[in-house]
Amino acid sequence: MQDGVEGSSSMKMFGAVVRALRAAQGSTREQLGVYVGYSASQVAMVERGERMPSARFVAKSAEFLQQRVAIEAAAEHLDRSPHPTWFGEYADLEAEAVSVWTFNTHVVHGLVQTEAYAHAVLGEYCPMLDDEELERLLEARLARQKLLTRLPAVSLALVIEEWVLRRPMGGPAVAKGQLERLLDLSEMRNVSIQVMPTRYEGHAGLDGPFTLLETKERQWVTYLEVQGTSRVIDNREEVSEFQQRYGMIRTQALTPSDSVKVIEQMAGEL
Repeated sequence: MQDGVEGSSSMKMFGAVVRALRAAQGSTREQLGVYVGYSASQVAMVERGERMPSARFVAKSAEFLQQRVAIEAAAEHLDRSPHPTWFGEYADLEAEAVSVWTFNTHVVHGLVQTEAYAHAVLGEYCPMLDDEELERLLEARLARQKLLTRLPAVSLALVIEEWVLRRPMGGPAVAKGQLERLLDLSEMRNVSIQVMPTRYEGHAGLDGPFTLLETKERQWVTYLEVQGTSRVIDNREEVSEFQQRYGMIRTQALTPSDSVKVIEQMAGEL
């Protein structure tokens, strides 16, 4: 979950300032990167406005370029949202959602990840996140989970491919903790968890993961996300197709009670 190719205008502005000052000094991205602790490609992402610069980057680049006033002035305008730029629209909708229904095929949904599991997922990103950025994204992801216990409670439904749960993300102890977290959540009246068995030859969700969200205005939207890009769909006809698809997926998956048994078995094997 990086800051995305379509960075904010403030990120692009900051990057343009750094690029111009670096070029005026006659320094390379490699040289600046060595000083601030970034790779040349990470410096390039900052200069293009594709990556939020860390506080360390701001301070060290100001030192290296000997332009503290200009760098710090540009940094003051950075929109340091806790979420990646491309995720912001969905995050705003999710925070006030009435219902969230998801189909997960790669990792457990962020709304139900344990801290250790989320840390492991973020730690696998490429290009690698620096420690400050990783912690920022981790904190933002965990903060989203207040949606599960707020009043009025959100209606949360998850259908998860079995192989997602069998991947020992973060190691056996972390994976087991995540399974136990799902078991705890399954006891909540507003949460439904279903497993899509790997043994099935096929199902209606082969096109990939997606989320259906009901807004506070009682309008349904679809959210799609892949490789650092995202799309919120509010066209009624398109959303209706995803609703039909999700309904079929839920009927094809194991029942919630049978899913609990499968998750318990997986946890017991770790």
